[in-house]
Amino acid sequence: MRRLVALRRVARDAFGHFNADDGWAMASHLAVSALLALFPFLIFATALASFLGADAFADTAVHIVFDTWPREVAEPIAREVNNVLGVRRGDVLTFGVVFAAFFASNGVEALRLSLNRAYRVEERRSIIFLRLQSLAFVLIATVGFMAISVLLVIAPVAANIALSHMEWLGPYMGTITAWRYVVAVVVLVLALIVVHIWLPAGERRLVDIVPGIIFTLLGWLAGSSLFAAYLGRFSSYASTYAGLASIMIAVVFLYIISAIFILGGEINAAIMRYRAARRTLEG
Repeated sequence: MRRLVALRRVARDAFGHFNADDGWAMASHLAVSALLALFPFLIFATALASFLGADAFADTAVHIVFDTWPREVAEPIAREVNNVLGVRRGDVLTFGVVFAAFFASNGVEALRLSLNRAYRVEERRSIIFLRLQSLAFVLIATVGFMAISVLLVIAPVAANIALSHMEWLGPYMGTITAWRYVVAVVVLVLALIVVHIWLPAGERRLVDIVPGIIFTLLGWLAGSSLFAAYLGRFSSYASTYAGLASIMIAVVFLYIISAIFILGGEINAAIMRYRAARRTLEG
């Protein structure tokens, strides 16, 4: 009974604050910002990777970003991303690529704003620090993707060498496609941990953000599955929006996962407030 009461209070606090503090509008802002940041980030990251000799980056980055999306949503967007990334860019330090990095950092700023509202904290850090931090996140993500792309190129070679000496490892090696899904999920979880701890103002422990991350992952799984089922059976996007159907599908999908992401932060904040109130009463 006590846990049921606590669950009810946390849920009322989280969903009430989400609704009262323009959570639906923030989800729209985050969805559009994410879409506007996606292409610039991949362009910047691919240009930097090519400049450093990591030519396999583009294919790996597309898989990491889109492997966790429903196929009905990911396929048309991934196809256009591959077309964009297929254009050769000479110098990583051209103005276009530098601006791409800046626009990609706008997506990080949208994440920060939505989490600051969810955690009910006021941002007091300087604008310069915040923008530099956002650009650092873009660079770190790029380097991380580059490292993963190298590992995924090396992995099959290492696997073949291992199998030639230890055939009993065969059933446990899996396929490179399966490993791509595993890597995509691991990257997603690590990214959620990083943005919840370091992006918003204030301080949070890992134990404080775990409930919201679990809710976000489960919510994304359920939301993307339901949206994919809707697209497969009932959707009329193609007839309604014609050539714009793929972009409309991406926007609606990103809106759904943005709302779930913000709700994850709201749940963390509600649990932290409930625990603080309990400590006050017991103290």
